[in-house]
Amino acid sequence: MLRFVARRTLLAFFTVWVISMIAFVTIQLPPGDYADTYVSSFTPANAPAWVDEIKENIRREYGLDQPVFVQYGKWAFKLLRGDFGNSYAYNQPVGDVIQERLLMTIILVLSTALFAWSLSIPIGIYTAVRQHSVGDYTVTFFGFLGLAVPDFLLALWLLWIAFVYFPDQSIGGLFSPEYIEASWSFDRVADLLSHLWISVIVIGTAGTAGLIRVMRANVLDELHKPYVVTARSKGLAEWKLILKYPVRLALNPLVSTVGYLLPALMSGSVIVSVVLNLPTEGQLLLQAILNEDLILSATIVLLLGTFTVIGTLISDILLGILDPRIRVH
Repeated sequence: MLRFVARRTLLAFFTVWVISMIAFVTIQLPPGDYADTYVSSFTPANAPAWVDEIKENIRREYGLDQPVFVQYGKWAFKLLRGDFGNSYAYNQPVGDVIQERLLMTIILVLSTALFAWSLSIPIGIYTAVRQHSVGDYTVTFFGFLGLAVPDFLLALWLLWIAFVYFPDQSIGGLFSPEYIEASWSFDRVADLLSHLWISVIVIGTAGTAGLIRVMRANVLDELHKPYVVTARSKGLAEWKLILKYPVRLALNPLVSTVGYLLPALMSGSVIVSVVLNLPTEGQLLLQAILNEDLILSATIVLLLGTFTVIGTLISDILLGILDPRIRVH
C-alpha cells in the first residue's frame, strides 16, 4: 500500500508542475495584456501617442516585455519558495489577495461535497433496493429536475424565498455586513453557518442528483450478481448482505468521482458566486481574467488544477483501500 501511495504522490507532483506550465501559457493566449487593460480603463479610443509609452513602461515594470518562458521561470522559482508573486490589479502579494477567499472556497466546497455524498449514498441505495417503487420514481423525478435546473436560476429562486420569508436576514454573501471584516470568533462562525446553507444547496443540487444516479446504477448492477444470490440463499440478513457486498463494490465508481468533484464544485460555482455575491475564488478568477492579471489568474488556475490532483490522489487511495486489486496497477 505504501508503494502504491508513493507512486501516486510522485505522479501528483509531476502533474502539478505540468499544470503550472499550461496555466501560465494559457492565460497569455488572448490578445493584449494587463498594460492594455489598465490604459484602456481611463483613456479614450483615440488616445494620444504618449499612451504607448505608458504601456511600455508598465510592461517593463511587470516584466511583460520578456519572453513567456522567462516569465514562467521567474514565477515558478518564486512558487518553489512559497511566493505566488504580486497581483497587478490589486498591487499586493497574491497570497494576501486569495488567502481569505481560498478559505471560504474550501469551506464551501467541503460543505457541498459532504452534503452531496451524505444524501446521494443512502438515497442511491434506497432507490436501487426499492426499484420501480413510488419512492424510486419520486427520487428519479427530482433527480432529473436537479440536473435540468441551472444553478444560477435556483440561486435566484432561493434568494427570493429568503427575501420574502426571512426579511431580517441579509441576502447574498456568506456573512452579515457587520461580520465581513470582523476577526474570527464563535459569533462569526455562527453567522457563516446561517448563510452557508443557501450556497451549499444551490451548488450541490446538480452534483447530488448525478451521484444518486451513479450510486443507484452501481448497486443495481451488483444486486443481481451470483455472489449476492448465494449469500442470500445462506440466510444472511438482507441489510447486512447489501451493506457488506453490493454497496462496498458499488462505491468504487463513486469514489473515483472525487477526482473531479472538488474542482468541479470549485470552478462550477463561478456564476453562482456572482449571483450570490460569494467571496470565493471563482468570482476572483473571473475578475482577474477580465483585468488580464496574469499572475493572479495563473495562480488561481494552478490552485484549481491542484485541487483536481489532490482529489484524484484521495480517490486513488480510497479505491486502494476499498479494492486491494487496484493496488497492483
